[in-house]
Amino acid sequence: MNTCIIIPCYNEFDRLPVSEFLSYISINEIFFCFVNDGSSDDTLALLNSIQTKFPEKVTVISSEMNAGKAETIRIAVLQLIINPDISFIGFFDADLATPLSEISFLLRKIKNNDSIDLIMGSRIKRLGGVIKRKYSRFLFGRIFATIVSEYLLKLPIYDTQCGAKIFRKNVFINIFDEPFITNWIFDVEILLRLKEKYCSKFLEKNVYEFPLNYWEEKGGSKIKFIDFFKVPKDIINLKIKYKN
Repeated sequence: MNTCIIIPCYNEFDRLPVSEFLSYISINEIFFCFVNDGSSDDTLALLNSIQTKFPEKVTVISSEMNAGKAETIRIAVLQLIINPDISFIGFFDADLATPLSEISFLLRKIKNNDSIDLIMGSRIKRLGGVIKRKYSRFLFGRIFATIVSEYLLKLPIYDTQCGAKIFRKNVFINIFDEPFITNWIFDVEILLRLKEKYCSKFLEKNVYEFPLNYWEEKGGSKIKFIDFFKVPKDIINLKIKYKN
């Protein structure tokens, strides 16, 4: 159990696929860290019930105030990164748009390739894979990805926003020290921090996009249409802060 997957949770009582988590945890040697982000429903009680069933495989972190996905994951990483038994840390969305079965594929790839320090699930439509999402979100995603790739990162990255990522802990020391200046596109900010710390060549050689076998957009997303209008401002702020 040298791998921990963070699951950020905000008002997930009616959405969290508990049976899928319980089934997966019961037969896999993976540690899970569920983080309650100031939920106003009974999410925390639900997470505690999962921990009670698997106290050796599950930990729960809870915050009284809602801080957003970026800060929720950052807080969890800072606690996990000092654990000497953990070598790999990842995060998946609570609704399991990326199913837990993908963890084994991501882990196999990163553990069998010493040159890979960050592996990112990528929602690439292809023969042999199943990617289900609304066309409007797909279209916005491609526009966003092109801007990020050409304007911010200047690297051919296809999908920064898929909520399934795993990284080597030792390479990410200090990457999560400071709060992110963005919330919904903090994934891009992680890559910019890596670029700032290690240079562009690091991203080219040590970051790998893994085409997911299955991904399905779930209902009840916390990202609302109005949030898309905040993205241009976030992109400009990132460009100003990370001038590499």
